[in-house]
This record gives sequence, C-alpha cells and structure tokens, in this order.
Amino acid sequence: MREGFHRLSDIFNTDPGLANIRKSLKQSDVVNDFEKIFPELKKVAEAVKVDKKCICLRVENSAWRSELRLREMQIIKKINNYYKEERIKYVRFVP
Repeated sequence: MREGFHRLSDIFNTDPGLANIRKSLKQSDVVNDFEKIFPELKKVAEAVKVDKKCICLRVENSAWRSELRLREMQIIKKINNYYKEERIKYVRFVP
C-alpha cells in the first residue's frame, strides 16, 4: 500500500478511540453464537446479553437452571475456547 494509506481493518483493530465498539462487537458475538457453541441447549437456554464479561442466560425452568449452574465452569471454558480468548468470566441466570 502507498505511504499514508491504511486498511480499515487495521485502523479498526488498533485505534484506541474504537475500543468501545470493538468491545461491544465481541459481546454481541457471544450472544449471537451461543446456539452454535451449545446446540444441545437450544431448547432450554437463551443468551440474553453480555456485560462486563458476564453472560446472562434465560433458562426454561428452575431444574435446568440448577443443572446449568453446576456446569457453569464448563460453559465459561467452552465459550472462551471457542473464541480463543477470555470473553466470559461469570454466568448469571435471569428470569
């Protein structure tokens, strides 16, 4: 490329002014890809949002909520492995 020209992807990935947009996109990726990562949970759990590395899940009933609470560390690990970086630290269950 010519001197003075930069790729948009390079600017997007490195510009400190766009850090909040990059963070928001990463969070929405987790919500959008939840069914891809956990196809077996498609009927019982839905990712609602991600905020401050905490994913909020809406679960069908209290029995499934208890089951998923027991699997919380597995859920976190599987999401982070999928993206090859730490995007989730906590799981929260919402009504």
